[in-house]
Amino acid sequence: MSTLLITGATSGLGRYLAFELVRAGHVVLAHGRDRGRTESLVEELRTEGDAEGFVADLASLAQVRELGGQVAAAHPDLDVLINNAGVGGGAPDGGRELSADGHELRLAVNFLAPVALTRALLPVLRANPPARIVNVGSAGQEPLDPEDPEFTRGYGGFAAYCRSKFALAAYTFTLAEELAGTGVSVNVLHPATFMDTAMVREGGVTPWNTVADGAPGVLALATRESGTGGYFDGTRPARAHEETYDPAVRKRLSAVTDQLLTL
Repeated sequence: MSTLLITGATSGLGRYLAFELVRAGHVVLAHGRDRGRTESLVEELRTEGDAEGFVADLASLAQVRELGGQVAAAHPDLDVLINNAGVGGGAPDGGRELSADGHELRLAVNFLAPVALTRALLPVLRANPPARIVNVGSAGQEPLDPEDPEFTRGYGGFAAYCRSKFALAAYTFTLAEELAGTGVSVNVLHPATFMDTAMVREGGVTPWNTVADGAPGVLALATRESGTGGYFDGTRPARAHEETYDPAVRKRLSAVTDQLLTL
């Protein structure tokens, strides 16, 4: 059985995954942004199995790194990280929003936070092979502009979301190459289209799928040998945006990412 950290576990897909995994006998470390909701989730999870809660605002890189440190110290046996938390495109008439650190919010939460958290937890994951990193991405992907990664020109919330998910996919493939042979696999997936979540409803979209429809792909990557460096549509191997496979694009993205994480 595994010890798994799930970000964004207090609602939507993350909550559903937390219950499926704890019922299957895994130790579930549930992350949430709100202390009350996280504690209440953990109470419920503990009626089914072994669970612990961790609170952090992923829009703050300091809190992301602190979360990584807390989890690593409390659970040196961690062997699965599910980067599930995210923010959607926002309300259709919404403007550009900033994170606590002044980064464009979607880039900060959907991309910079999982990168920073993964980096903080890599020493622990590498110590527990076979370990797995599952990045919850999206079929909505649009190349990030390396000249304007913070999307200061011509901003649109849904486009910002798609750029952050493009970056997450490209980062996944780069990381998979870096971790080759270490016993740590990393994959990215589109769980299901327009699931019934607060994120989708906020965007003014009528949901097409339930979170239960999105769960099997994540559960498979989190609990079974699925190779590394893959992109999945649900449980099926698929292709991400073609530019995520371009070494030059990925190299530029890595440089931009390092710069943004050290600002």
